[in-house]
Amino acid sequence: MTMLQSLILGALQGVTELFPISSLGHSVILPALFGWNIDQSDPFFVSFLVLTHLATALVLFLFFWRDWKRIIAALAHSIAKRRIGDDRYAKLGWLLVVGTIPAGLIGLAFQKKLELLFAAPSAAAFFLMGNAVVLYACELHARRRLAKAPLRDDSAQSDGRIAALSYKKALGVGVAQSLALLPGFSRTGAALGGGLIAGLMHEDAARFSFLLATPIIAAAAVLKLPHLASVGGDALGVALAGALAAGIAAYLSVRFLTRYFKTKTLVPFAIYCALAGALAFFALH
Repeated sequence: MTMLQSLILGALQGVTELFPISSLGHSVILPALFGWNIDQSDPFFVSFLVLTHLATALVLFLFFWRDWKRIIAALAHSIAKRRIGDDRYAKLGWLLVVGTIPAGLIGLAFQKKLELLFAAPSAAAFFLMGNAVVLYACELHARRRLAKAPLRDDSAQSDGRIAALSYKKALGVGVAQSLALLPGFSRTGAALGGGLIAGLMHEDAARFSFLLATPIIAAAAVLKLPHLASVGGDALGVALAGALAAGIAAYLSVRFLTRYFKTKTLVPFAIYCALAGALAFFALH
């Protein structure tokens, strides 16, 4: 991997990890389309992905630092007191724990089989079209629900509205998020869609998705940290440059999307995934 390729893939990861268009899918498809001589099963490429994902997780943690400070403190207090009470940040913290479990268990159970898809650009392009279907279906569901019973509650803050979710619904969001283990399906899109189905508004579903992303992305990267031991010298510098690009792109992305979903929908992303997936699939064949 050259320095330019690292910067391009890093920036791409930072954007597509948070936009509901699949970072893993783009990382698998793009090198194949451009004819880059990159072995995506090589330990270096895995190390590169580890660093870019760590950078993205760090940016998310810092962006929502005030929330995480309250959530961590409330979780510690609820564990010490063995009760949640009416603390919305304690409830939000436990919702995040419940929502993290499905993807973690499925990822560990099928890790080896799923990694085989990393070197299958055609499959990633096909799944990207599937991601479009998921996004559009969730959007239609949200529109029908809001048409029947508008749920706008301006009296409560976003974290309060999220904390009103049941644990069963949070688990459902976590199960939906597990789709992203397939390259081409978006973690953000699946979690956001799951939030819409659970009854959240776009703004709150996006916020819950970004909070849920932080432990998921960080944990996945930490599990792969041993791969970094095999990278040194110039190669490590190339990977770190990609991580820096990913961090900058992730910050710009989350800043844009937290505003975007206050008034906008998933439809443009569904259209993009359908077109990009179809074009990539036919180009690869």
